[in-house]
Amino acid sequence: MQPVLRLIANVGASDANVLITGENGTGKSVIANALCASSPRAAKPMVTVNAPGLSEGVFESELFGHLKGAFTDAKSDRVGRFEMADGGTLFLDEIANLPLNLQPKLLRVLETGEFERVGSSKTQQVDVRVLSATNADVHHEVESGRFRQDLLYRLNTVEINLPPLRDRHDDIPLLAMHFLGAHARRYRKRTIRLDTAAMQALLDYPWPGNVRELDHVVERGVLMAGGDVVRTEDLALHTTSDSARRLEEMTLDDVEAVLIRKALARFDGNVKQAAKELGLSRSGLYRRLVKYGLPYRD
Repeated sequence: MQPVLRLIANVGASDANVLITGENGTGKSVIANALCASSPRAAKPMVTVNAPGLSEGVFESELFGHLKGAFTDAKSDRVGRFEMADGGTLFLDEIANLPLNLQPKLLRVLETGEFERVGSSKTQQVDVRVLSATNADVHHEVESGRFRQDLLYRLNTVEINLPPLRDRHDDIPLLAMHFLGAHARRYRKRTIRLDTAAMQALLDYPWPGNVRELDHVVERGVLMAGGDVVRTEDLALHTTSDSARRLEEMTLDDVEAVLIRKALARFDGNVKQAAKELGLSRSGLYRRLVKYGLPYRD
């Protein structure tokens, strides 16, 4: 499977509404930001809304704005989130938790691009791309009558499902480097890098906390690194009995690939030395590297 982060370029450029699904911590907001950055709207605002956090009393005001005096606490005019995102992107997080009685109001603006500020009779028009995310099974929510099917159709022109990070092995280096760059800038360590063994440790770890845990681990590594290199001990990864039990779930090919990766990590990617350590000929190891799609250097 190709890395998820390598698949978003076409979707981002398409300017379609996208629904991002996956369990907690799989990086839905990371994908939303990447989609926005790769879209024709990248120079325009990206506005984020926590959908279930909008109670019925503030829903219309938050999304569509209001005029001064429209209700008791409306002491001045307010611009809503759709208006703020005009020409850009609106990210609706945890959309499946939006109360059913509020869903028609969202559906209208998605269908027509039209809305009125609370207290106004003037219809406004916006051009907004909508990205949304949920950790719920939104299709089950539709079947259960808790989510409108017509609203789902408007939200998921394209649907991206994010498997847990443990099932997205090829995404780990891309995500790790993304977080490394972000935290290096944050902590003013712009030349910092991950050494080979540290990257291999990230690849071997089962990631029960998904992408969110990877982000925290890389941040810790940046903070703990004594120089400009993050080493394995800086990451402070903790193995568990659960990760040990994974061996029972692995095929022989899986085990062989793990052993080869560990040998390469010990010798900084040197094939000749890794082959000797594994009791293989150099050509035999090369065949296995090609078979498992593992990186190496001559």
